[in-house]
This record gives sequence, C-alpha cells and structure tokens, in this order.
Amino acid sequence: MKRIFKITFVVLATTLFLGSCTKDLNTLPIDPRDMTSANVYQTIAGYKQVLAKTYAGLSVSGQQGAAGNPDISGIDEGFGEYLRAYWYHQELTTDEAVIGWNDQTIKDFHYQAWGSGDVFISAMYYRIFFQISQCNEFIRESSEAKLDERGFTGNDRAMIVKFRSEARFLRALSYYHALDLFGNVPFVTENDPVGKFFPSQINRAALFTYVEKELLAIEPLLADARQNEYGRADKSAAWALLAKLYLNAEVYASVNKYTECLTYCNNIINAGYTLSSEYKDIFLADNNINPEIIFSINFDGLKTRTWGGTTFIIHAGVGGSMVPGDFGIDGGWGGLRTTSAVVNKFSLLLDKRAMFWTDGQNLEIVDIGSFNDGYAVMKFKNKTSSGANGQDLTYPDTDFPMFRLADFYLMYAEAVKRGGSGGDEGTALNFVNEIRTRAYGNASGNIAANQLTLDFILDERARELYWECHRRTDLIRYGKFSTSDYVWPWKGGIAAGVSTSSIYNIFPIPSSDVSANSNLKQNLGY
Repeated sequence: MKRIFKITFVVLATTLFLGSCTKDLNTLPIDPRDMTSANVYQTIAGYKQVLAKTYAGLSVSGQQGAAGNPDISGIDEGFGEYLRAYWYHQELTTDEAVIGWNDQTIKDFHYQAWGSGDVFISAMYYRIFFQISQCNEFIRESSEAKLDERGFTGNDRAMIVKFRSEARFLRALSYYHALDLFGNVPFVTENDPVGKFFPSQINRAALFTYVEKELLAIEPLLADARQNEYGRADKSAAWALLAKLYLNAEVYASVNKYTECLTYCNNIINAGYTLSSEYKDIFLADNNINPEIIFSINFDGLKTRTWGGTTFIIHAGVGGSMVPGDFGIDGGWGGLRTTSAVVNKFSLLLDKRAMFWTDGQNLEIVDIGSFNDGYAVMKFKNKTSSGANGQDLTYPDTDFPMFRLADFYLMYAEAVKRGGSGGDEGTALNFVNEIRTRAYGNASGNIAANQLTLDFILDERARELYWECHRRTDLIRYGKFSTSDYVWPWKGGIAAGVSTSSIYNIFPIPSSDVSANSNLKQNLGY
C-alpha cells in the first residue's frame, strides 16, 4: 500500500469521528461501541488514531468516506470536503479556472458577485472551524496535565508531545486559511470551554500574530525536515507556512515581513528537497515519492475515498473529446477549464507546463456552461509515472501538493524584488531559471536579470502553480484581484472582464453565524 493513512473508526466526545492509522502502526479498527473520550487516549495507538483524524479532516468529508454521513450539514458531502471547498475559493474566483455546472451559486465565484448567504462560502467557513475544533480537542487531551494523569512517560510521552505539535500545526494551517479568506473570524483554542458558547471575534492583524507565534513555538518541537512519515508535518511544513504568512504580511497585518519570508524560504531550500526532474510527475498517482513535495494532502483510491480532493480535480477536468482512461479514471464530469488569460501566458509549443487539451475546445469562453469553451487542463492524473492506473478508477491515488519547492524558489525571488534583506538578486534569477529550464527542457526559456520583475514573477507563478490553490492570494497581494489593473474573461460577470469591488478581497462571514453570535461583526460591504 502506497499511502500513509487508512480508515478506521473512533468515537470521541460522543461524536463519531473518522480516524486512521499509518501503514507502520499495526492496529485493528476500534469498535465504536467501546470507545469514549475517557479511554480513547489511554494508549499511544489511540492518540495516533485521533491525530490521523485531524489530518483526514483535510481530505475526507465525513464518517464513511464518499458513502455519506458528512461532518458538516447543509451541503452535498463532496462540495463540503475541505480541499474541494478551498480549491473553489482560490481558483474559481480567478483567471485560472471556470466550472460549467449550475450548482446553486457556484458561478458567482467567477463573477465575484457572492454574498453572505452563499452555501459554498459557508461550507468552507464551517469546514475550517470544524477542523480547528478537532485540533483543539486533541491539543486539550495531550496537555502535560493529561499525560501525567494517564501515566505516559519516556518515549511514548515524547511521541505524544510531537503529535501535539502536529495538531497545533494543522490548527495554524486552518487559522491561516481563515485569516486569508475571511479576515476577522471567531477565535477558539484549547483553553476555551467545550460545548455551546459564543466565541469572540479576532481581527485579522491579531490573528496574523497568533498564527506566527504558534508556528514559531512549535518549530523546535516538530520532527526535523524530511524525517517524519510522509504526509505528516515536520519543521519544513512550519517553515513553509511561515514563509507564506510573511510574504502576505502587508495584506494581513500592514507590516513588511519580506526579510522574514526570505529566512524561511532559505530554510526550506537548504533542507534537501530537489526539483522533480519532470514537471508532470508532481501531479501523478505516485507523487508520494516525488522529491519536491514538502507537505501534501494525501489520497488513496482504496482507503481515502471522497468526492472532493483530487477525485474532484481530476474527474471534473475531463470532458469533451478527452478520453477518461488516459487520466486513469472511469469517467469525466465535464466541468473545469481555464481561461485565455492563463493560456496566453505560456509559450504553448515550448513550455511543458502548458498541459492544455485543445482538441474540440475553444480558447475563448462564450458560454461558461459549455465544456468546449475554454481549454481543458491535463495537469492532474490518476496515472503513475510509469503509466499505470491508480488503484481505483473512481477514486484517485494522487496527492495534492500543498507546499512544494518550486513555489519557494519563486517566493524567494519575489521577496528579494520587494526589498527583503538577506537575499541575492543573482540567486533569485538562478532559482527562476532552474524552474524554467525544467519547463523548457533546456536553457532556451531562461531569462536575463533585467527581465526578472515582480510582474514577471506573478506570471511565472501562474505558469508554474496553476490549479494548486495559490492564485487568489497571489492576485490580492499584487493588487490585481478586484481592481482594473488586471481583468480576465468573466471577471465581474462580463465576458471580456471588468473590475469589481474591493470588498471581494475577503469573503463574508456566513450570515447564519453572524445572526447566531452577537460577538461577530460582518466584514465590510456584505
């Protein structure tokens, strides 16, 4: 079995949680009838199973995989899966993706015309805070006092301390997503009461500081870079999130942190990761062995089944004259394409990253609802690097690379161009050209020093990282998301694209939560 996590079940605090264990931990599924919050934490195996549930919160959406019983209500289980919801927010709101379906308000993402009652926004919001609540519970149950009470000592205790630092990382990751997407949000930690209460609201700058402090605090507690089990957080995952936080600090907290961004980019670059020799291999069913991936959301066609995640990305991207079998799947959903604004950034005949399906496709999108309008994207596949299919034709094995090395090469270059101290222009140029040498197969696509501008880096990020959940954040950082400085097809609901209001730079807090909690104030303009 190629995956780290497999499914089992535990009951925690009277709620049935989807747990899992690793391939290196030989434990049997626990009978839910025998489990309570009082005894699930009595063994190291119990702790590891609950920790695995916190990781699974990023990849699956309920207690029974794709079979039903979702963690959050009010939306189809596939739509409510964490990565799929995050992908919608980061990609469908930008030039990188459109979807042809008519599901409720989904096209409002293309048009930047959503409101506080949007069901897809609510799904992301509640998914984030469900994930945070799970992490809080694990952190609460792994405190020094709890370990003393349960008699954990020696290696077992040390291992649980590491588990706790990983749960804190996962909580920081979700709070980072809340910070980026929603700005001012309710704030709850392990120190707050369990049960019904109305959390207070934290402002965006204060949440920035909290996430920063948490990551700095757990950094020395996590496993060394590249020394943890695949798919689990280590020091490099914390460095990656810190670098992301610092690169966007002017947006989040009106402070310049480009020097700090360079520090953590350097940590990652010097940690032993290497660029994948082939770009396409990063997005295949055996990408768990890829040397470029720093932190991933893991999927397994037999053990981690969901209608979200890479199941959604791969199936929804196949339609028209595309052959599903070429992508290792049993059928396409005919939904996702990209816009001409992205396609036109590539040298289509030379750049191997231009993984577009053009047969029967129109470059320009006249009708978003027609799969044939807009080029399709062939980037993610349920095929291995040797050409074999994944384990299952419906549910892919392909992991989602949340953080990978090339991103941090480009972040290093951007932080240098934005004036961060401790970086080097020549090194930045070399990093960008390493990426482009891989893309072109030789040095023919390399650029000169005077071509390395901030605008070039933004376009290069689109070429390198499209469909990887970075684009919305990038465009906002560059002041191009809602403004007239950059428009793309169907931005603002117009085929040619128009500017929109700056209120759309963050999403609204769901109206249902504002109504329920008098401590919450809605984001400006909603």
